[in-house]
Amino acid sequence: MPESGRISIDREAAETLAIQALAFIAADSGRLGRFLALTGLDPARIRASAQEPQFLAGVLDYLAGDDRLALEFARYAAVDPRHIAGACAALGRRHERDLP
Repeated sequence: MPESGRISIDREAAETLAIQALAFIAADSGRLGRFLALTGLDPARIRASAQEPQFLAGVLDYLAGDDRLALEFARYAAVDPRHIAGACAALGRRHERDLP
């Protein structure tokens, strides 16, 4: 395990994980409503924004900021939760703390 507590992944895998994360968020009206409220986005802008690496990094950063949500997503996507922090890093972002 890397010292930082995250698992290194490449950019393509990070983008794929972020798209999965966005689908996970969008699949539940409560999760989506909270995401939209916190980001200030409207649903129409999400589709266009999802093509931008910085937006995808922001989606992962959003998950990494909520341990419960991150762990729920990790179970949903069948990945180690540390992949979220690794994907953030691969997309040019680093969350303040790594996940357990």
